[in-house]
Amino acid sequence: MNRKVVTGLAVMAGFLFCGSVSANTHEQGTDLAKYQGYSAQKGQASDKFAISQVGGYTNGYYYDQATYKSQVSSGIAQGLRMHTYIWFEAGTSTAMGRNVVAHFLPKIQTPKGSIIALDVEGGLNSNYKQANTNAIIAGMQVIKDAGYTPVLYTGKPYSQANLYPQQIVSKFGKDRLWIASYATMSAAYSPNFAYFPSMDGIGMWQFTSAYAGKSLDGNVDLTGITKAGYKGYTNPKVGGKVAVPKTQTPAVKQGQQANKTPKSDIKAGYTVKVNYSAKKWANGANIPTWVKGKSYKVQQVSGNKVLLGGIMSWISKSDVEITLTKVQTAKATSSTQYYTVRSGDSLSSIAAKYGTTYSRLASLNGISNPNYIYVGERLKVTGSASVSRVYVVKSGDSLSAIANKLGATVSALQSKNNIKNANLIYTGQKLSY
Repeated sequence: MNRKVVTGLAVMAGFLFCGSVSANTHEQGTDLAKYQGYSAQKGQASDKFAISQVGGYTNGYYYDQATYKSQVSSGIAQGLRMHTYIWFEAGTSTAMGRNVVAHFLPKIQTPKGSIIALDVEGGLNSNYKQANTNAIIAGMQVIKDAGYTPVLYTGKPYSQANLYPQQIVSKFGKDRLWIASYATMSAAYSPNFAYFPSMDGIGMWQFTSAYAGKSLDGNVDLTGITKAGYKGYTNPKVGGKVAVPKTQTPAVKQGQQANKTPKSDIKAGYTVKVNYSAKKWANGANIPTWVKGKSYKVQQVSGNKVLLGGIMSWISKSDVEITLTKVQTAKATSSTQYYTVRSGDSLSSIAAKYGTTYSRLASLNGISNPNYIYVGERLKVTGSASVSRVYVVKSGDSLSAIANKLGATVSALQSKNNIKNANLIYTGQKLSY
């Protein structure tokens, strides 16, 4: 999510944290936007839920997140309880508050009863606190009437300056606030309750934007609210433990299908996640920490090994988990979305709306100068683009040693960097991998 709601580090709470929090909760999970790609991403192997963005309403227009459906299905395949959020800028209009939710309800792919959160981080005028609050309540009521669990995502200072959050709690329940407040901007693996944002009605706390050292939000469920829409877990004969939804959707069914697909069926075109327990590439090199938990498209299959796209590394099938089948991957990656530049837009502001980065948009659209876009320009905001990491050659390096270190192959590095002679590399050379 955007970080505007967090205006600074959390202030030490002036009370011992206990409250009415259930002793059976404190499960953790992530929230996901376009930036995380078409496959749901965990921060840690122990995560139990994720909340994916279906789209939003801002500056007078609606937008969809092309990654939403596949994130839901791949999250289900990984055993996560999946939920939904909407970027919500209805301002002071109760009619618009209802309309925004009504626009997205037909697109919801998480089960009935699951969370639909309104992400309120901007667009409010502090002179109209009651009208702002009324618009949010109107939207949350539509969510409730449709059979889902309404939640408001915001920050403590922002909500207190622009809203009457207690009215929302009184209307919808004691755990319907999802509050962002960070004790530190450094990596965090679990919440530091000494910095809990003291505020009535918090059901979830987003405690970091550097979850497990990644560019990923980490959240803790304080009351069991993320169990809404689900009825426990099941262990199928094939695949891992999966959450059982109270109702089915196309994305949920696809996730269950991917989960029960045997690994022996993996073919080129599947999407697989590298297990956190994985230790070695097929060539015996250590698997870097940043790879674990991430999903990659399978490029080739050889016996019990698969070649992961992007990093071009071979790994045993036993060290991966299927998140999307070949058909599901093709549908997820073929979706392309466009945005027409308006007056006042910048590449950075457009990127923020779509949960991506300005550099990625520049790459998608072949823009050499990210400071130059023009009104009326049609920009590609979703779709596939090659993502490379860069290794800088050091004194004493050889291409084979570098390949072993990166878990890649010499031929893959040669191909990606147009190297004809594997013995001719030089100190300071930048290699994409």
